[in-house]
Amino acid sequence: MPERVSPGPTLTARQPKAVHSALTVLEAVAHLGAGATAREISLELGLPRATTYRLLNLLVQDEYLVRTPDLAGFALGAKVVQLAAVAAPPARLTSAARGVVAEARSALRGGVHVVFFVDGRISVIDADPDFPLSDEVRLAREPARFAIGRLLTIEQGTAESALRGDFAELGATRQRGELAPGYGCVAVPILDGSGRFAGAVGFSGPRHRVDEPAAVLAVLQPAAARLGPLVV
Repeated sequence: MPERVSPGPTLTARQPKAVHSALTVLEAVAHLGAGATAREISLELGLPRATTYRLLNLLVQDEYLVRTPDLAGFALGAKVVQLAAVAAPPARLTSAARGVVAEARSALRGGVHVVFFVDGRISVIDADPDFPLSDEVRLAREPARFAIGRLLTIEQGTAESALRGDFAELGATRQRGELAPGYGCVAVPILDGSGRFAGAVGFSGPRHRVDEPAAVLAVLQPAAARLGPLVV
């Protein structure tokens, strides 16, 4: 006799509509970009404000959305990034670009990573195999905790004034011991033809090399300049 299969949970008449509404909220955040407010999302979709807030809170709770650092808006969360990574094949650097990265790694003898900024999120393109990223999922979920992610907040206009000042002085962003005592990271942007941040190349290593980053930047900044025409 055929094996009997226990019935799964049943859907009520209202549940498919709720699922559809949640998906349209995700689409609205992707369309409006990181920092979209509940009011903007409500207007974009024509949903009641109370319904929009309820869906946003549920999506944040399940990590499909995250709040921006100022808590005023929303951005796509780690679970959406993971789904996108599964659905689309990862981008690859050209052989010429890989050569530039290899030279930087050899010169710095520390973690050198390349990311792209795609639709308001970070896509890791080439993580250093010898010095891996400390937490790639957290980088996607909380980019402002990492030097690379702080470049994205500058590009999006959500960076704090102290961070903007540091970038104006150095042409780079830093994270100094906030995730792991004694270690830090520094990142410089990869620019596209219009001067926008298309991505970044970052270094992670001992904090003293980030506190006094001149030697690291002497390698990273020329590398980023060479990578621009090769990757965008």
